[in-house]
Amino acid sequence: MQILNKRFFLNCGLVVMITSITALVYRCKNPNVESDYYNPVVLATHFNGEHYVGSETCMECHADIYSSHLKTAHYNTSAIANKETILGSFEPGSNVLDLEYVKFTMERKSDSFYQHIAYKNRLKKTPPSSFDIVIGSGVMGQTYLTWQGDELFQLQSSYHSPADTWVNSPGFPTYALERPVRDGCIKCHVTFATNRTPGQGNQYDKEKIIYGVDCERCHRPAAKHVVYHRKHPEASTAKFMLKIDSLSRQRRLDVCAQCHSGSRTNQLKGFPFSFLTGEDLNEYSRNITTKKQSQELDVHGNQYGLLTSSECFKQTPTMDCTTCHNPHKNQRRNTDYFNQKCTQCHSGNVKTCSAETSQSKTMGNDCIACHMPKIRSQSISIKLTEKDSVESSFNIRTHLIKIYANQEISGKP
Repeated sequence: MQILNKRFFLNCGLVVMITSITALVYRCKNPNVESDYYNPVVLATHFNGEHYVGSETCMECHADIYSSHLKTAHYNTSAIANKETILGSFEPGSNVLDLEYVKFTMERKSDSFYQHIAYKNRLKKTPPSSFDIVIGSGVMGQTYLTWQGDELFQLQSSYHSPADTWVNSPGFPTYALERPVRDGCIKCHVTFATNRTPGQGNQYDKEKIIYGVDCERCHRPAAKHVVYHRKHPEASTAKFMLKIDSLSRQRRLDVCAQCHSGSRTNQLKGFPFSFLTGEDLNEYSRNITTKKQSQELDVHGNQYGLLTSSECFKQTPTMDCTTCHNPHKNQRRNTDYFNQKCTQCHSGNVKTCSAETSQSKTMGNDCIACHMPKIRSQSISIKLTEKDSVESSFNIRTHLIKIYANQEISGKP
């Protein structure tokens, strides 16, 4: 009996020893397994030294929010160009943009996409430009960027979703032109880009661009937050993460205004990517049209200026962008949801609609269609074909909430 017990303990000891040796050998061969988890890959580094680690790291704890955010126009406002992300056609008969002095032909070769240039009445030849980056979720359209070494340029061919056709990129002439893409252009379409000469040139580190407007654009670089909570999965209080709903109304508005308050070309401090949530946006940049009357503000790009000119905003101290918009969800065309937001304030003893019954029915009892109609943009327009004598514009939902005359309303979405 004693011999059996002795053998049993010897066998147990042998198993423990073998297990320990195996674990030790594994650790020696794979020393970074644990450290990699607690030290996620740094995708880019902000000017203040904080590290971006990408929205996929958020998925571990915020899977529902992460999944719904992937469907938003914000997240899809930029991406690597490929057959899934490029909406324009490369099929013969639908792949040409013919302008007055130049013709562009879009061509696909395997998994690569190119814009070819043919000059009219000239012998000049130019190598094709590759489609490298897609800008725009495709709701209105898309434009495309191309790399020349580490320099970034905008392609002249853009895609117009409503007409399902190639068009001359807004602001381009009818001859071929190269347009460099600087921080001020790209800052509202990516979370962060590492420019080799911040605020000036168009030279970027290709490996340090975080595409789409993702979690860290609004919630700040999250490396410290991710590392802490991976090491302390039991923690119930968020560490190293700014709580946006704890900010003042103006600081909350600044999060959206960095991209939705027009062209903030007056850079006062730092660079276009310097501002972070919680800071005073006006200390970093200003819009040169800030002092314009609300009627003069264009519906394209300055939703902040239009909203803050509205009586709804002025008379509701807590109202901000997220009062009506959930940035984590795609709510486009969800008319019932937005109308419900209106009736939360305009209900009870308050007369909710002064329109005639027939007019109200015509508009489908849609508050948004009447009081936030789609209005033609004066700042962005395109010609669908070179033969068009009149430029087509985009009808964009205004955020100046008021009572409009019938002729000002372009119709329901």
